[in-house]
Amino acid sequence: MNIFKKLFAAPGSSLSDLTVQCNRCGEIIHSRVNVSNEPSLEFDEHGNAFYVCRKVLMGSGHCFQQIEVVLHFNQDRRLISKEITGGKFVEK
Repeated sequence: MNIFKKLFAAPGSSLSDLTVQCNRCGEIIHSRVNVSNEPSLEFDEHGNAFYVCRKVLMGSGHCFQQIEVVLHFNQDRRLISKEITGGKFVEK
């Protein structure tokens, strides 16, 4: 399995695990964020740059609740804040 990760990951990419729990059914949903490629560059009202990654997650099919996750990163792509609707974050 690790060989596939190496083949399909971008050089120097950093994958970050994301685990959430659905508010409706309680299902635990696992996802990943490629911090090197997924966040989009945005600017605040003062012209400062930051990165934002939005993900919509859904469980395995018995519950169709959409869980929206918004992650904010600084210019070094380090997580500075996170928001969630429809679920809650599960810390390891």
